[in-house]
Amino acid sequence: MTIQRRALCLALLMGLSGISLAAEPVKIGFLVKQAEEPWFQDEWRFAEQAAREKGFTLVKIGIPSGEKMMAAIDNLAAQKVQGFVICAPDVKLGMAVARAAKRHQLKVMSVDDQLVDGAGKPIADIPHMGISAYEIGKQVGQGLADEIKARGWSLAEVGALRVAYDQLPTARERTQGALDALKAAGLPLANVVEAPQAKTDTESAFNAANIAFTKNAKFKRWVAFGMNDEAVLGAVRAGEGRGFKQDAMLGVGIGGSQTALNEFSKPQATAFFGTVLISPRRHGYETALNVYEWVTTGKAPAAMTLTSGTLMTRKNQAEVRKQMGL
Repeated sequence: MTIQRRALCLALLMGLSGISLAAEPVKIGFLVKQAEEPWFQDEWRFAEQAAREKGFTLVKIGIPSGEKMMAAIDNLAAQKVQGFVICAPDVKLGMAVARAAKRHQLKVMSVDDQLVDGAGKPIADIPHMGISAYEIGKQVGQGLADEIKARGWSLAEVGALRVAYDQLPTARERTQGALDALKAAGLPLANVVEAPQAKTDTESAFNAANIAFTKNAKFKRWVAFGMNDEAVLGAVRAGEGRGFKQDAMLGVGIGGSQTALNEFSKPQATAFFGTVLISPRRHGYETALNVYEWVTTGKAPAAMTLTSGTLMTRKNQAEVRKQMGL
């Protein structure tokens, strides 16, 4: 065989190899810590929309523990997945995720909860899409301030109940944002009442708010805010028990959860005035699309993307949910 023919054969083989590689199906994993939660179900739903539009396969796995998380990453590799999005059950497992991804040569992007290293510092090599907790908190505070003004209440006479769970940084940032917005609107700092909750559920918030109301009987009007819808609902239920109905109390939560929708659907309005709805579409659709483009074009996602939310009330809930594709 002449040198020219050898070169031609080699070129053809390389070309065929390239075609085979290009035709290899793209698979993207999406791992979430609580697969049964509506938020994560919505993320998956929007990630599937991206998969349909771009023609890749989405592999969804719930990872409620560190052990299941590691097994899931191995599972992705066995299925020839090229990259994955993850919301880990514990952000401190960040280095374990990074090592596993490197071992299997997988692209990885975190969503919702940012992965950290052994020193508690964010892992810069793993792109992240998260929620701007402080800005969302400010939206809560501004929503409360606007409604206080609309009702003609005097801020000097309003008690501000901060249902607090300060051991969780994002919870602290959310309530601090709300507090700062209220103070900027004219709320006296002396009117802020702390209600530390033992857990992040409605019952713990109810108990914390009850104690706070007992100690601060001078206030006849209240606003309440916390880390999520459940915290605010607990405060609202406690307020109702003390005679504070929707004409004397306002609460704005965070999340746009079923908890909020249940309140909005009641025949009579309650003191649960609104919630800042966070967009699961961005967190599901965009992250899946980002990893797909990273795999197919080599373009890495932005190192950090922070999303905000939209104030949803009893009046505008249908319109807001429609805009977000819910």
